[in-house]
Amino acid sequence: MAPSSNSRSAGAVLTVEQMAAAEHAAMVSGVSEWELMQRAGEGAARWVARMSGGRTVSVLCGPGNNGGDGYVIADFLYRSGIPVSVVAPKPPATDTAKKARETCVAPISSDGFPAAEVYVDCLFGYGLSRQVEGAFATLLEHLRDTTGYKIAIDVPSSIASDTGENLGPSLYYDLTIALGAWKRAHFIMPAMAGMGVKRLVDIGLDIAEDAPVLSAAPQIEPPAPDSHKYRRGLLAVVAGEMPGAPLLAAEAAMRSGAGYVKLLSEHSHPDAPAELVVEGGDLAATLSDERIAAVLVGPGLGRDAKARGKLSAALDAGKPILFDADALHLLDPALIEGGDTSQLAVTPHEGELAQLCAAFSIEGESKIERARALHEKTGITVLAKGPDSILVGSKGVRFFNRGPSWLSAAGTGDVLAGIAASRIAVHGDPQRALEEAVWLHSEAAHIAGPAFTAGELARTVNQALECFL
Repeated sequence: MAPSSNSRSAGAVLTVEQMAAAEHAAMVSGVSEWELMQRAGEGAARWVARMSGGRTVSVLCGPGNNGGDGYVIADFLYRSGIPVSVVAPKPPATDTAKKARETCVAPISSDGFPAAEVYVDCLFGYGLSRQVEGAFATLLEHLRDTTGYKIAIDVPSSIASDTGENLGPSLYYDLTIALGAWKRAHFIMPAMAGMGVKRLVDIGLDIAEDAPVLSAAPQIEPPAPDSHKYRRGLLAVVAGEMPGAPLLAAEAAMRSGAGYVKLLSEHSHPDAPAELVVEGGDLAATLSDERIAAVLVGPGLGRDAKARGKLSAALDAGKPILFDADALHLLDPALIEGGDTSQLAVTPHEGELAQLCAAFSIEGESKIERARALHEKTGITVLAKGPDSILVGSKGVRFFNRGPSWLSAAGTGDVLAGIAASRIAVHGDPQRALEEAVWLHSEAAHIAGPAFTAGELARTVNQALECFL
């Protein structure tokens, strides 16, 4: 029987404990472990068959249920007429895996590394918790050194599912096929860098409503027919000691949907575009303008007493605020005490997240744990940015696919901040805005092409926006 469609399982990102609980719940409801294995194995086998294109396939099976999935895959391929063989250094150790091996008609050997054009890694699944050694490590080393097309089933066999930690020989896969639900390792570094293209096989699990999910592409609405510049959102970008970063953020914000962007700066900015309004004067008085829908503080702000004063003035204005860069080194419990933190958002990279956690007395071993704890303690929406960005807010946790590695350039974080702040100005929802910003930032990088500057990236954001209308 085919699994029923489940939108939660299609996007959920689970820990080992959550995945085991979902499988247990399915079995309690009457679905046998064997049926779950057949669903997973046959679903994965269809992907393997599609990608093999008739080439020879070798399936590497371990002793657990991931190995059982491998036997199901090999059996399906063999019965479909695809040349396939199995290598299994150890016999199955679970009843379900034993049944899978007994029903597998593909040829099976216990040693060697057969020549093949496609290799399918089913040595270990999502529960790996110790170092891969012995015959299994040897197989992975052979797999690493071969030139064949490599497919990992569920989670690559040397990867710890919850942490992304490498527990054995490190290698790159062309395709990773997740079973039942995504796992954390699929979207966190360093594991995600070696997984190639990722695909998901739905096996009909019921997933808890509060489980973290993989972010889906946003649907961005164009301005209403009767919109004007203030109704579309006025964003104030607070400049500081260094003029370049806030200008980059403002240029990106101008192209991200806000109807009006003001750069509040004491500098002259002769290189600012004509469309950007640069305004000086008393910051507190300027920010009291009721038409301002959101404020961006941090890029180029500085970290001295004057910068802290600007940060305080922005908070006193009572507007939705995005804090980035220098502001993240100044933010502390005293500054936000008594304020509506549901209107606040931060976009820290790894070092800035560590600084925030120190300021708010937060501990956590992983990025997701630190980001979640920061949100829970403060109420602030947190985008822990990087190649493995994680968003935590009132609507839960969002993971993202990795964006172009060309984004690893100076100033691209300022561009991301400008995009996100602009989106907050448009609709006032920090978590939605940050999620939209990650997608727009990544798409703008694709459009800009390789080796772009931050300025070039900022000037492609409006083209990226068009992709989500």
